[in-house]
Amino acid sequence: MPVPDDIAQLSFESALEELERIVAELESGRAELERSIQVYERGAALKAHCEGKLKAAQLRVEKIIVGPTGAVGAEPADFS
Repeated sequence: MPVPDDIAQLSFESALEELERIVAELESGRAELERSIQVYERGAALKAHCEGKLKAAQLRVEKIIVGPTGAVGAEPADFS
């Protein structure tokens, strides 16, 4: 499912904030069924966007290492 353009332009923090509002709205149980479906779909797109932003950040983070000879280098961080 492609992320809508308006969501793709959001920062991680903005997307997460909107996603938290959606979760609160859905948890309240006060939204009508059609509204619940619409915000759920938007929430799924926001979640995918946030996950993509986190993955991109993870790939950019490097771990500084010191080799056996004392040489300093960097390698991709392992978050698993």
